[in-house]
Amino acid sequence: MEAPPQIRDTLDYVYTRTPEAHRIAVGIHFGTLPPSAADDREDVARYAAYVARQLQPRVRLNSNSPAAPLRMNFASCYVQDHDEDSHFFHAVAGVIGVADGVGGCRSAGVDAAAFSRGLMGNAFSEVSASDLGKPVCPYTILDRAYQRTAASGTPGASTAVIVSLAGKALRWAYIGDSGFALFRDGKLLHRSEPQQHYFNCPFQLFAGEGSHRVSGAAVGEIAVEEGDVLVVASDGLFDNVFDSTLERTVQMGTAFNFTPQHMADIMAGQAHNASMDASKDSPFSVAAREHGLTCTGGKQDDITVVVAFVESQDDMTTDLPVSRLRT
Repeated sequence: MEAPPQIRDTLDYVYTRTPEAHRIAVGIHFGTLPPSAADDREDVARYAAYVARQLQPRVRLNSNSPAAPLRMNFASCYVQDHDEDSHFFHAVAGVIGVADGVGGCRSAGVDAAAFSRGLMGNAFSEVSASDLGKPVCPYTILDRAYQRTAASGTPGASTAVIVSLAGKALRWAYIGDSGFALFRDGKLLHRSEPQQHYFNCPFQLFAGEGSHRVSGAAVGEIAVEEGDVLVVASDGLFDNVFDSTLERTVQMGTAFNFTPQHMADIMAGQAHNASMDASKDSPFSVAAREHGLTCTGGKQDDITVVVAFVESQDDMTTDLPVSRLRT
């Protein structure tokens, strides 16, 4: 299957720097690389052992390293379907936001992208205007952004997630099924739980009666460490890529020193590939059958993926990325 054009450079990079067995195990089957069963291949087993060796030294170093201020090194990839997702990241403040316009609004003749874009634009403005020397509260930013967007009479509806790095803690606030996953040593450490009325009908924000107010947002925090990998995304990723595949991608990226951009591109490409394949199961199709629906294959949707590496501020090998708003 042909890869989206925005990730072809990354795939070329991956193909020239990693053995085929590694790509097969991770599930990178774009372009001319055919799918292949990995279970009985000795070279794939050697790949797993190699990755384990690459990850283990970082665990030992972390256990003895002194405390140091942390930062997030970001990158994003967006593969559009109806172009109704929006996102931002703010490097200095250490904040990421993703919003997903509710596609059902299209049937009423409403711009389904309007509310997600307004929400993220206002959230980015709130973060930029905040005291960048102090930790940012995701709930406060989401609430203020919602109030401004709703007050302007912006049409449509949206799910949303905002996460921030506050010292050694990752904080979050989200409504609906835009969410995040945190990985440590190549393993899933924490995953947001979607808020839904019923299957495929997430909580959502919009102007007017019946909207879920931000007071209903899921909020929390978790301690993070240098070397953790954070993925913040719309449901276009999580509906199409299993957590186990995301784990293998993080493991491969860690072992081969991929950048956040490489990982974001690969994950978005995996989601796009799965969304176009009606012959294989996806998280969406598995969940649909659990709810009594007949379904196979992925779910075509906009796909937003933001990947952040948690790094020490003392690490001068990488510059902070430029803050970005995508509306």
